[in-house]
Amino acid sequence: MDRRIGALRRHAATGSAVFLSEEPTDLNAGADFLQRLRPEEIAELRAAGAPRAIAAGASLFRQGDTHAGIWLIERGTVRTFYVSPTGREITLALWTPGHFVGGPEVFGGGSHVWSADVHDDAEVLYLTGARIRMLAETMPRFAICLIEGLVAKGKCYSALVQMLGTRSVTERLAQLLIIFADTSGRREGNRLVIERKLTHDQLAAIVGATRQWVTMTLDKFQKRGLISVSRQCLVVENYDLLSAEVRV
Repeated sequence: MDRRIGALRRHAATGSAVFLSEEPTDLNAGADFLQRLRPEEIAELRAAGAPRAIAAGASLFRQGDTHAGIWLIERGTVRTFYVSPTGREITLALWTPGHFVGGPEVFGGGSHVWSADVHDDAEVLYLTGARIRMLAETMPRFAICLIEGLVAKGKCYSALVQMLGTRSVTERLAQLLIIFADTSGRREGNRLVIERKLTHDQLAAIVGATRQWVTMTLDKFQKRGLISVSRQCLVVENYDLLSAEVRV
């Protein structure tokens, strides 16, 4: 099977999607939304799209742009984010292979209500709204996949809203560190070394805080023995105590 076709049909080995959620086990639920497609249908899907290699930092679409299609992620990470009228930015999610970005108006039309850029060098398959409509009309299994993919996205953003609305910013930061430990942590004895490179600005944009507040709170967590922070990595030293920061 072609490497790129396989990437569309299974969870990526390169790590889970990340967004604020009470249930880290649900983070990658939408990565297999094309799983029910047959190999020949995957081939037809690929023939309808345009593969693109995009460097880190490049934009896929901007808030206010007209919906024109979706991007299926085959390699790398894509970040979706919202910018307020005052210029404040919040990261909605980091999407990994198997997921798509560009919804919800997958057939085109309307305006994007958030933006997306490439977080790590990526390979994507771009499908225009017209091609998506054609595939949905002629391939029933694809239409079902599309609905299931949109359902997964809806659950993701619902989980994010719940976290933002019901958890304090300290709880959100603790939960985010737990999520990173669960999805990209390398165990060293009782410690979990978070493999992703994370800046304080990136953490702040996900939890809805300032970089200065994140720096101060990480320092407090470190003094209490919950984590340790260096230039190279962030380590969860006491998973249970860090989890206890998120009230039940």
